[in-house]
Amino acid sequence: MGTRSRSRVGAGVVTAGTVALTMVLVGCAGDGAGAGATRAERPSDGKSASSTPASAEPSPSKSYPLSTTPQTIPSVREHTPARGPGWRPTSGRVVIGDAKLSDEGKLIADELRLKYAGKVKAGAGDVELALGGSGNPESYTMTVKSGRVRIVGPGDAGVFYGTRTLKQEVHGGGTAPEGVVKDAPAKPQRGFMLDIARKPFTVGWIKDRIREIGDLKYNQFGLHFSDDQAFRIQSDSHPEIVSPDHLTKAQVREIVSLAAERHITVIPEIDSPGHLGAVIRAHPDLQLRNTAGVATRGAVDISNPGSAKIVDDLLREYAPLFPGAFWHLGGDEYQALTVKNPEASFPQLAAAAKKKYGPNATVEDLTTGWLNDRVATMKPFNRSLKAWNDGFFRGGVVKADKSLEVAYWTGREIGARPPEEYLAEGRKMTDYNDEYLYYVLGQPNNFLYPTGQRIYESWTPLVVRGTTPVPAKYDSQILGGTFAVWSDLANSQTQAEVAQGIRMPLRATIQKLWYPGKPPLTWPQFVALANRLGS
Repeated sequence: MGTRSRSRVGAGVVTAGTVALTMVLVGCAGDGAGAGATRAERPSDGKSASSTPASAEPSPSKSYPLSTTPQTIPSVREHTPARGPGWRPTSGRVVIGDAKLSDEGKLIADELRLKYAGKVKAGAGDVELALGGSGNPESYTMTVKSGRVRIVGPGDAGVFYGTRTLKQEVHGGGTAPEGVVKDAPAKPQRGFMLDIARKPFTVGWIKDRIREIGDLKYNQFGLHFSDDQAFRIQSDSHPEIVSPDHLTKAQVREIVSLAAERHITVIPEIDSPGHLGAVIRAHPDLQLRNTAGVATRGAVDISNPGSAKIVDDLLREYAPLFPGAFWHLGGDEYQALTVKNPEASFPQLAAAAKKKYGPNATVEDLTTGWLNDRVATMKPFNRSLKAWNDGFFRGGVVKADKSLEVAYWTGREIGARPPEEYLAEGRKMTDYNDEYLYYVLGQPNNFLYPTGQRIYESWTPLVVRGTTPVPAKYDSQILGGTFAVWSDLANSQTQAEVAQGIRMPLRATIQKLWYPGKPPLTWPQFVALANRLGS
C-alpha cells in the first residue's frame, strides 16, 4: 500500500486541484458561479432538488446554479463544478461493476441506508462503483450527474476513498454536488499509532478508531503492544511473557479484518533490543548488566544468543497474525548506548562486537548488527520494515540494512541525527515528529498535547524534526507521516478523553498528508466542518 507509485496522479492533480479549488471557492462566496464557471460543463436545466426526487432526470425548464466544491476532510484535490440537482440518497441503489468491490458497495449502502443490488446495470438514482483506469490505486474519480453517482478508480482502495467522500458529502449537507471530483493522496503512508503496552485499550475502542480513521482516508494503524510495562497479545511460543490484560489472537484477527475492510494495514511493533522489560521479567537472565552487576532497564544483553532467539520466536509467531505489508522493528533507546563509555561499562558487548565485526567494531556496531539480524528474520515474510531514527548511527563498521525505512520521531535522543543525513543517504522516511505528532499521556518530559490548529497551520510532511522543514528536494523520499498516541502516564486520561483529545489532531494530520499545499479552509472553518460532519 505505502510503496505505490504516485507519479502518474501526483503532479498533474496538484496543479489542477489548486486551480480548480481556487476558482470554485471564489464562487462559493457569492451565488456559486463566479470564476468557477470557466470550468463548468454546459448547464443542465430541470426542476429544483426540493421539488423533484434526486433520482429524476433534470428537465429543461430551469437552470441550476453552478455547484460548489464538496466540503470534506481531507479536502478533495480537484473538483470541476457543473449545473444540476446533485444527488441525494433517496430511492437509489448501490451497484458494482466488479465483484471485487462488494465489500465497498455493501458498506456504503449500509451507511447511506440504500439497497445493495450487487453487479447489475446502474439506473436512475443509483451509486455505481467500478474499477477502471490506471495510475495510483488510491486515486478515484467521482462523477455526480443527472441524479446519479459513479465512482471509479484503478484499485479498490481508491473506490473506497471515493465512497468516504460521498458519505461525508451526504452527512455534511444532504446532497452530493453536481460535477466531477478527481482525487488522490499526496502521501502514500498515512498513519495512526496506538501504544497499548503501557495502557490497555478495549477492542471496542480500537475498532471505533479504525472506523474513524478509515473514514478520514488513513491507511495505516500502528500497534505498539510490547514494552517495559506489559506485553499485550496472546503468545503460544512464549506465554510466560504475556500480561494478564491482553488481546487474544482472535481479537487481533477481528481488528486486522476490520482494518482490511477499510483499506488500513495494521503495523505491529515489537521494539528491541530496548523496551523489552515485559520479556525480561519472565527471563531475567537476558537482562543487560554492567561490570558492577547493575541491571539496565528494559535492555536485553545482545551478546547473549538467548536474547535474539526469544525476539525471533515472537517475530515469526506474529508474522501470520499481521499479514500486512509493513512491520516496525523498533530499535530506539537501547540504554547501553546512553552511558559515557559503553565499551567499558559493558565489556561483554564490546567483545561480541569485535568477535563478530572485527577489531574496530563498537557497541553501536553490535546494536546495528542486531537490527540487521531482525531484518534477516523477517525477510521470508516479505515485509517493508521500519525502525526508529535513533537506531541508525553515524559512521561505524556496520551499516543499517539499506531496505530499512527511517521512522523519524526525534532529535533529542543519543544517536539521533538531522533528517537530512538519512535522506542524503537515499533512505525513505516517515514523519513521526514528536514536536507535532506525539500525543503523550500525562505530558511527561516536556511533552505537550498537540493541537489540531498547530498541525493544521504549521506542520507539513517536510517538517520532520522540530519546526524547520527539510529541503523540498527530499519530498519524494518522505513517504508520509503518523500521528502517535503514547501511553506513558496511563491513568492520566480515560479512553474517552483520549478519543476526544486526538479528534482534531487526527483530522488536521490527514488534511496535510492527503492534500498538498495550504488548506483551502481557515482553521475555524475547518473546525466547523469537522463538527458538521461529526465522528
